[in-house]
Parts: sequence; C-alpha cells; structure tokens
Amino acid sequence: MIVLVLGVLALLHTSDSLAQPAAPATNSAALRVLIITGGHDHEAAFYGLFDGYEDIGFPAVTDATLAFKQDIRAKYDVLVFYNFTRDMDDGAKKNLRDFVESGKGILVLHHGILNFQKWPWWYEEVVGGLYRLESKNGIPNSTVKFGEQHSITIAGKHPITDGISPFRITDETYHGLFISPNIQPLLLTDNPTSDRTVAWVGPCATSKVVFIQLGHDHTPFRHPSYRALVHNSILWTGGKLK
Repeated sequence: MIVLVLGVLALLHTSDSLAQPAAPATNSAALRVLIITGGHDHEAAFYGLFDGYEDIGFPAVTDATLAFKQDIRAKYDVLVFYNFTRDMDDGAKKNLRDFVESGKGILVLHHGILNFQKWPWWYEEVVGGLYRLESKNGIPNSTVKFGEQHSITIAGKHPITDGISPFRITDETYHGLFISPNIQPLLLTDNPTSDRTVAWVGPCATSKVVFIQLGHDHTPFRHPSYRALVHNSILWTGGKLK
C-alpha cells in the first residue's frame, strides 16, 4: 500500500511539473529594453522586430504615462519609442531626463518623432528632430505620404550600418521635419516626398540616441535590412556594439 501511495504521489508530482513549464532561460548579459507605445495605432507585427535575440532579452512594453511615473534608471538599459505622446507632467519629464542624462540608450522609431511637441530639450538636444504638427513662424507643418518606394543608401561608416548594403523598401515618407544641424546621418533616401536623411544619430551629449524614420507597418518589420538596423541600434545605444 505504501509503495502504491508513493507511486501515485510521484505521478502527481510529474504531472504537476509538466503542467507548469519552466520559464525560458535568460541571458544575464542581455540588454534590458523597454518599448514605449501608445497614442498611435500600429500593427501587432511590430513586436516581431524584437523576437529571437538573446542579447536584448525579453523587452517590456508600456506607455509613456506609466513608464515615467518612477525613476527607471536601474531597471532598463535602452528605451525604444514607438509612441505619440504630446506632453507629460513635470515629474515624468524629470524621470525621462534623468534616464537620458545617466547615459542610457534611446531609440526613436517612425512616429516616435512626433513626441513632446513643446519640449525643445527633447527634440533639439536629445533626438535632433521633430515632426511639426503645426506651422510656426512661417515654417510649414511636416507632411506624410503612404506607400512610397525608397532606395536607401548608407550615409557613412558606423557600427549600426556596418554590413548593411543599399536596399529598397516600401514605407511612409515624412517631409519637412525639423532636423538639427548636429545630427550624424546614417541612412539617405532618393524619394522626393521624404526628407533626404531618414536615420541618424542624435546630438545628445550624455546618451547614445538613434532615430529611424522607417517603420510604419509589416513591410519594413519583415525586411531583413530594417530588422538589422533596429537590432544594431539597440545594441549600439546600449553600449554593446562598438
């Protein structure tokens, strides 16, 4: 009888173990990435950009309102902005500014260039660009056009673009952005409905910052060159790519 009871208990223990699979192993050296979305529709295919990379772990996802309610410098190495947030309160701005000034990484993708329209520190000193929603002082607002063909070329030697050849892609174009004269161009396009520079290193003096204009829908998300650019940008801004 004792043998039978022990056998049943062992079977139950085994079944319970099978019902509760172990969590996937994580790479302790992987970058801790927070993806910030919200304020703009996007395809779920976007999140596939971050699948399958042991060096960036399993990114967390939130919106700007929740992300900057607290000091997040100890929790994350890189922030990926794929959101549209017009403004934040002073406490949230302080937490984001503290993150940037601590030397952490920043990657801004596509419509993330619309963020914080009335915060010059962000778009002039950190990102180095802004999609203008309104005309001001005789400068017209920025424009967008869907489904445009790009021939993308590499602007110069940089770890992010190392090994990436010129490529063609269909994506949105942005034209008439504010672009700081202090950026370092990474990618150029031949499309006349777009600004010439479509990816750059921002002018930030404390953190590594990258902006990539491309990234509207599943077409770039599945493009191997775009995927490599996003991955490399996360590694470079996080200090893992020299």
